[in-house]
Amino acid sequence: MENRWSQEAAAAFVARCAGRCGEDLALRTYASRLLGAEPALVLHGGGNTSLKGEARDVFGAPQEVLFVKASGHDLAAIEPEGHVAVELGPLRRLCELPDLGDEAVQGEMRRRLLDPRAATPSIEAPVHAVLPGRYVDHTHADAVLALTNQQGGEARVREALGDAVIVLPYVAAGVRLARQAADACRSRPAARAMVWMRHGVVTWGESARESYDLMIELVSRAEAYLAARATRPLRPATSTALDEARARLARVAPLARGLLAARSGDPDRPFRRVVLRPLVSREALDFVDADAGRTLALSPPLTADHLIRTRPLPAWVERPAWGDEARLREQLGEALSAYAAEYQAYVRRHAARLPPGVEPFDPLPRVVLLPGLGALCAGRDARAARIARDITAQTLAAKTRIAAMGAAYQGLDEAQLFEMEYRPLQHAKLERGEPLLAGQVALVTGAAGAIGSGICERLLEHGAHLAATDLPGPALDALAAELGERFPDRVTGVPLDVADPASVAAGFDAVSCTWGGVDALVINAGLAHVASLAEMDVEAFRRLERVNTDGTLLLLREAARHLQRQGTGGDVVLVSTKNVFAPGARFGAYSATKAAAHQLARIASLELAEHDVRVNMVAPDAVFSHGARRSGLWAEVGPDRMKARGLDAAGLEEYYRGRNLLKARIRAGHVANAVLFFLSRATPTTGATLPVDGGLPDATPR
Repeated sequence: MENRWSQEAAAAFVARCAGRCGEDLALRTYASRLLGAEPALVLHGGGNTSLKGEARDVFGAPQEVLFVKASGHDLAAIEPEGHVAVELGPLRRLCELPDLGDEAVQGEMRRRLLDPRAATPSIEAPVHAVLPGRYVDHTHADAVLALTNQQGGEARVREALGDAVIVLPYVAAGVRLARQAADACRSRPAARAMVWMRHGVVTWGESARESYDLMIELVSRAEAYLAARATRPLRPATSTALDEARARLARVAPLARGLLAARSGDPDRPFRRVVLRPLVSREALDFVDADAGRTLALSPPLTADHLIRTRPLPAWVERPAWGDEARLREQLGEALSAYAAEYQAYVRRHAARLPPGVEPFDPLPRVVLLPGLGALCAGRDARAARIARDITAQTLAAKTRIAAMGAAYQGLDEAQLFEMEYRPLQHAKLERGEPLLAGQVALVTGAAGAIGSGICERLLEHGAHLAATDLPGPALDALAAELGERFPDRVTGVPLDVADPASVAAGFDAVSCTWGGVDALVINAGLAHVASLAEMDVEAFRRLERVNTDGTLLLLREAARHLQRQGTGGDVVLVSTKNVFAPGARFGAYSATKAAAHQLARIASLELAEHDVRVNMVAPDAVFSHGARRSGLWAEVGPDRMKARGLDAAGLEEYYRGRNLLKARIRAGHVANAVLFFLSRATPTTGATLPVDGGLPDATPR
């Protein structure tokens, strides 16, 4: 493993942060970030770091404190404030007490915070308090876990890492672990590090660099030890080509995503949907295609810290029928039903251990392994699914290393797994508010325009995952980049031509390969043309017809097929126009083709209701821009309308504001709110048209 310490970078970090936290804590933070940036050491909030130092209380008196990572912080991006200061003496004295529950330990730590407003310290704080060295680093290094998680693992650790490393049996983090660590350090005062079986590795030193260097040295030793003994690599029985696996992904992901959605009991929103992140790689394929893959896969995780993301075990689909979709659906359903039954039995076996007030999780898996594909990893949003995917990749790699040594994998026993999975403080890591569109994946066409970008922004603000689609080019790229920066993990830009059947199908497939499927379609792409009927060029009319009418048909057709395969209902919203009800002179091509699109959407509402797919329309009047994005329609229509009325651009906007009853300027955000209303399913409505026009009596739907 590469040692990434840089004196220049460390000095620059100290210069940036020392003014608000001091040099020691700045170096603590710098070293923590180095550890967090290495996936082979920690993943997504895992690991822990601390510093023993001094701080002054409110009276100005110096106190010994432990600056320790607060629960929920991620080492990769931690700031100095992410290490909270706790009185060191009382933390050490906790080891003198009988084993305390998590709630009591956390309460005691909160009492001892120097700043009562600070975040809660990690439950590992008592362990860090009793370990030697001012700086302490704890990681879940892949290579070390590959040594600990096999039969005879303790001997392997000692052989690989040497006598200067203490090895402790698995004990859940807390006072008991702190007591064992303190006893071990007293009996081995020359020790420089510690390995916790099936948990991780801990190093310490008098400087941030000393502890960091030792961590990299030990992990490198473990890697070298594993590599030297990798004499029996996993051999796939049948090697699946990556391109073949990726082609399968688009077909299987919506099926699996639908089956992984749990029933909610709410008739308007009957499913709690998940988002999928696939793991399709050469390494994953070789694992699932190997003869030993199933046995290795259906074994406990590398460390109990992963349980809240992946569950104790994944689901496995034996011999998927890739050439027969109906049979593949049956196989998925059978595998998930069997998994759910076994998970419920597991909960019953350990029901006496269930903490008061803690309800069992839903019994569906978070990881599904399929030979010939890899893994489908599920979460309530893309971030959670990505964490599950990254942990799965790490787990498969470590188990592959163990198998290559000819060793037998050995994880935690079932009781230990249950205790950690249902530990209340683990649940607290997952608790977040549930946004209105949680778990929903929306595909918006014409996303780079004024109305489209406004809709995209609003759906993201309410928790949706967004596939922003438009013709390929800088406009789409800029929108996807801008929104992706504001809403990480929840935006993908998909080039799509609504008039091309292959492009429409490929767009849905691309979203399925990214997040597992689509739940909501917003049909917004459209073209305009100004000409009287007497002057109308037939090819110009057909150009609008291909986008406004044929495009709507192609999108409705693909959505119908996709949503029926997924099986969890869905929503379609057509951005129609007031011109359907009140057409304008010299606007016949637009009015007629949009009216046809509107009628297709009404028919779709009739045909898709039995599948709980609701189809509704919003009918806006003139929207000229959204921020810096100007309307393409008004770029086409505006000059003619300004000329006809003798107005400039500002005057034209004022004219349209003044003609509605409410004297309202119609904005993209208003249209977006109407779309949001339908996607929220606040009312049991389908086949409806919602005007967004400030009140135009001639355009009222009738």
